[in-house]
Amino acid sequence: MGLTSTSARCGVVLTALLLSPCGPLVAQPSATDPAAPAGALDPTAEYRRKLADYSLARQQYEAEATAYWTTIAEKRRIRINKRRNDQEILLDDYVLTQPPAYSGPPRLVDPAAPAGHAPLRVRKYVPVIADFLRAAVEHFSFVPQRPRGEIKFKRAYVLAASAAGLTKEQAVRIYAFEAGGNGKYDAQAGLQYRRVGARAISTALGYNQLLTPNTIGILAEKGDRFVTALEAKEARLSGEAREAIQRKIAILRRMIDFSRTVPVRWAEHEKLGDTPQGFALHALNLDIDVGPLLPTQKLLDSVVFARRKGVARPLNAAELEMMNFTGDGNGFDIVTMPDAMRRQVPTSNFFRQPSYERNPVVIRNNVVARLLAATDAKMDREIKHQGAKDMASAFSRLDDYSARRYPPDAVPGDLSRSTK
Repeated sequence: MGLTSTSARCGVVLTALLLSPCGPLVAQPSATDPAAPAGALDPTAEYRRKLADYSLARQQYEAEATAYWTTIAEKRRIRINKRRNDQEILLDDYVLTQPPAYSGPPRLVDPAAPAGHAPLRVRKYVPVIADFLRAAVEHFSFVPQRPRGEIKFKRAYVLAASAAGLTKEQAVRIYAFEAGGNGKYDAQAGLQYRRVGARAISTALGYNQLLTPNTIGILAEKGDRFVTALEAKEARLSGEAREAIQRKIAILRRMIDFSRTVPVRWAEHEKLGDTPQGFALHALNLDIDVGPLLPTQKLLDSVVFARRKGVARPLNAAELEMMNFTGDGNGFDIVTMPDAMRRQVPTSNFFRQPSYERNPVVIRNNVVARLLAATDAKMDREIKHQGAKDMASAFSRLDDYSARRYPPDAVPGDLSRSTK
């Protein structure tokens, strides 16, 4: 009886255990148990191990990158001083190695973070034309006079460029490079083409893709010439048209005054260009009277800079674009660099780290000779588009009357001629 009772009791207990919601009491492998399968490792511990590897790799890369770009800046200062003192710039005045590239493990996602809540990189908002127009009204009561058709703006730009002494080859090929050969006067970087999800990638605007700091800098340094140009136009008008241009001149003066509230330095103009008032000044690029003068002045400043430094020959379009693209000092180094050096000097020498890393063209064409060749090749492709053809046609159609208004011996830089 004892054996039977014991067997029965054991059967009952066994059945209860099998039917228990907790299941049978089976030993579970520990995540730290050597016998545990590899896939059962604690994900938090694995994440921490990988994070340590990632952090170490990033630290090593950042140290190398900081040293590299510090040397780039130091060499640039040496070249600036040499240029100022009319000293020859040598190959040793450049960094001759390419920038370090990060090749370590990728950025990790914390497994402890809630599903679907991975940290997102928030993009800084880039203002668009609607923002420029709104700011212009709010801060300066300014509404740009838009052209009645794209060809009207192109003709106004061609008159300004021709009056300033820019050549057809320079103006058309740089337009082709900057605006893709078909860009409109109000084309903004990233929004030139209609496509789903398109977004502005910078404030670059128009035929020469001027940024807000470009506009502010030009107004601060050369804005008085624009006032003179508009006053010359005012003298030929009467009635409501004359009153309208007078109001525009008054607003332009206020905008110029605002552009001069900071020192004439790129960094200061960048800060000012990131304010609503800076957006407002950028709206001038859309105005039929002032808009064509801004990109013309930008290119003309580069021509004059090169001429003052002793380059008497006309710059070809790719050379002028290098000055437009990298700044006059950097561009002048490229223009005057011997061919043998062009094949050795990395393009990183002419950029700050953030600008370089955002520009796949200069990364891909990573020495000066390749960048110049790629620039010329793109110009060759893009001038086949209708916009470039229209601009070239406008240059070709400058008649004898235009030639009399803008004589060949006109002093480059006198932009008041461009709207007479």
